[in-house]
Amino acid sequence: MKTTLIAAAEQAEEESLNPLVPHNAEIIIGLVVFALLFFAIKKFVVPNFEKAFADRAAAIEGGMDEAQKAQAEADALKEQYTAQLADARHEAARIREEAKEQGTQIIAELRAQAQSEAERITSTAHTQVEAERTQAFQQLKGEVGTVATQLAGRIVGESLDDEARQRRTVERFIAELEEESAN
Repeated sequence: MKTTLIAAAEQAEEESLNPLVPHNAEIIIGLVVFALLFFAIKKFVVPNFEKAFADRAAAIEGGMDEAQKAQAEADALKEQYTAQLADARHEAARIREEAKEQGTQIIAELRAQAQSEAERITSTAHTQVEAERTQAFQQLKGEVGTVATQLAGRIVGESLDDEARQRRTVERFIAELEEESAN
C-alpha cells in the first residue's frame, strides 16, 4: 500500500504539474537574472551606444558643415575664376583692338613714308633728268656749234676759228632753229 500511496501521490503530483507552467523558483530566478542583465545593459552598454550614436551624429553634422563650407569655398573660387576669365577675355579683346589700331596706324605711317619717299625719288629723278637735259642741251649746243662753224666755214669758204665770231654764228643758228621749232 505504501507503494500504492506513493504511486498515487506521484500520480497526483504529476497531474498537478503542468509542463507549460514553470516552477515558482524558476520564475523568481529568471526575474532576478533579467533584472541584473537589464541593469548591467542599462548601466554599461546603453551609454556606450548613446555615446557612439552622438559621436556619429556629430561627425555626420560636422562633415556636412565642412562639406557645405567646402562647397561654399568652391563656389567662391569658381566665381573668382569666372571673373578672372572674363577679365582676361576683356583684356585680350582690348589688346587685339589696340593691336588692330596700331597696325592701322603703322600701315598709315608706312604709306605716308612710302609716299614721301616716292615724292622724293620722283623729285630727285626730275631734278636729275633736268640736269641731264641741261647738260645734254649744253653738250649738243657745243657740238651743233662746232658742226655749224665747220659747215659755215665750208659754205663761206673762210675759217671761223675766232671764238667770238664762232659764238655769234652758233647763237644765231640756234635762235633760227628755235624759231622754226616754235612755229
